[in-house]
Amino acid sequence: MSYKLSIVVAVLNEADNILPVCREIASVLSKLPEAEVIFVNDGSCDHTLDQLIKVKKDILPELIILSHSKCCGKSAALLTAIKVANGEWIATLDGDGQDDPNDIVAMWDVKQKYQGRSPLVVGVRLKRNDNLSRRFATRFANGLRCFLLSDGCPDTGAPMKLFTKKDFLVLPQFEGVHRFLPALFTHYGVPLLCYPVHHRQRLNGFSKYTNFNRALVGVRDLLGVMWLLNRIHLPGKIKKS
Repeated sequence: MSYKLSIVVAVLNEADNILPVCREIASVLSKLPEAEVIFVNDGSCDHTLDQLIKVKKDILPELIILSHSKCCGKSAALLTAIKVANGEWIATLDGDGQDDPNDIVAMWDVKQKYQGRSPLVVGVRLKRNDNLSRRFATRFANGLRCFLLSDGCPDTGAPMKLFTKKDFLVLPQFEGVHRFLPALFTHYGVPLLCYPVHHRQRLNGFSKYTNFNRALVGVRDLLGVMWLLNRIHLPGKIKKS
């Protein structure tokens, strides 16, 4: 069955957040074109999978649940979902409750009003509900990425994004790619639209990243993406004779 939109969520040890997040997603489906919802359980060692099965039984019978046997990372989880997605468009958000699913509706409206090639719509978090050190680290990382990659996006690592499945699957795939989608999509000729979205406090649990490991991985990935952009040469329009 084909859909216009696939809502994709990657989760790791988010058992306490699954029910409220899924209820919110279910509440906005009537405001969207026909959509499917896909959750990827990325090797959780808590009751995340049990909660997803409960949601499928009681709230979203059409929910698609995919599980990794081990933790492979957020980018790998998103790729797993997007490969099997039946939607032409993909909307991503986090499963910790910090993202408001109602913003998907607004981002879809922005996309609908845009005249031109299918864009990447990024939900920019203007006001972060994180602690001071996290806000500083994120602002620094986003500023550095924007400066070095010239991606034109103030929140390139934002979890809420809207793009076509076709455009995403053309990109080179690696762990961490979700933090560099504005630069990569732009390189492949996809227009960028930034839209301000809400950012809330995490419902339960804690972040899977620390500022230190984010910095170490982020610098390595940034250098790798700079190399990729330098080495990927696209032909533009191809003329057939």
